[in-house]
Amino acid sequence: MNRGTTFTSALLVFLAGASYGVMAPVIKTAYAAGFTWQQTTAGQSTFGVLLFLIAVGIARLRGTPWQRLDAKQTGKLVGTGIVTCCTCVLYSISLSYLPVAVSLVLLFQFTWIGIVIQVIATRRAPTACEIVAALVVIAGTLLASGLLDADGRIAYNPLGMACALGSAFTCALFMFLSSRVETQLPPMQRGLIICCGSLLLAYATAPTFALDGTLLAEAPYGFMQGLFALVFPVLLFGIGGKNLPTGIVSILASAELPTSIVLSALFLGEGVTLLQTAGIVLILVGVVIAQADSLIKRDAR
Repeated sequence: MNRGTTFTSALLVFLAGASYGVMAPVIKTAYAAGFTWQQTTAGQSTFGVLLFLIAVGIARLRGTPWQRLDAKQTGKLVGTGIVTCCTCVLYSISLSYLPVAVSLVLLFQFTWIGIVIQVIATRRAPTACEIVAALVVIAGTLLASGLLDADGRIAYNPLGMACALGSAFTCALFMFLSSRVETQLPPMQRGLIICCGSLLLAYATAPTFALDGTLLAEAPYGFMQGLFALVFPVLLFGIGGKNLPTGIVSILASAELPTSIVLSALFLGEGVTLLQTAGIVLILVGVVIAQADSLIKRDAR
C-alpha cells in the first residue's frame, strides 16, 4: 500500500471519529427537549436506515448490483449493527447520569481497548509508537474533557460509569468489526444491513416509537444522529479502516473528543479552558504519532 492510500485511509477514519463528536451535543439537546435515551436511540437507527435506503436506491439506479449474501454473512453484518447500537444505548444512558466530560473520559478508554483487541485478534504485540500514541491520547483526553477541573461535586453515578465504560468496549469492538466484516460488499449495501441490525436493538428498547407520533417529533435529532452516528462512521470506517491496524483506527477515531468539545462550546455554550485546549493539542499529537507509525510500517514492507 502506498503513502497516498495510507493517508487517505487515515483521513477517512479521522473524519469518522469526528462525526461521532456530533452525538453528545445532539443527545443533550434532545434530552433538554424532553426525549429519552430510548427515543433518541430509535430515532438514530430509523434515520440511519432511511438514509441508507435512499443511498442504495441511487446506487442501484446508477448500476451498482445488489450482491447476494448467505445467512452467515448477513448475520455478521447484523451483529455489527447491534454492536454499534449498543454503543449508542450505553453512551446515551451514561449521559443521563453523568456530565458530558465524565462520559467522554470513560468512553475514550476505547483507545487502549482497541489496542488490546488488536493484540488478542492478531497475536501481535503493540508497537512502541502505538503505546506512546495511546498514552498521549489518554493524557489529552483527561485534559480536554475538563475532568481535572472537577472539585469532587460531580456525581459519579455507578450505573452511568458502568454504561460509559461499556460503550468504550463496544465502540472499540465496532471499529474492529467494521474494518473486517464483509468489506468486499458495496459500501451502501453493507451500511444498510448494518443499520438494520442497529434498528432491531433500537426498537426492542422503544417498540412504539414509530407508532405514537414520537418519530416525527424527534425527527430533527434523529436525522442528525442517523447521519453522523451511523451513516458517516459505517461508510468511513468500512472504507478506511480495512487498510489500517485496529490500534491505529482506535487512536485516529479520537478526533471525536475535540469535535465534541468544539461543538459543545458553539451550540451548548460550554466554555473551553486552557487545559481543554492543551488536551485537544495532545490528542492531535497522538494522532500524528499514530499516523507516522503507520507510514513507517508501510514503507518497511
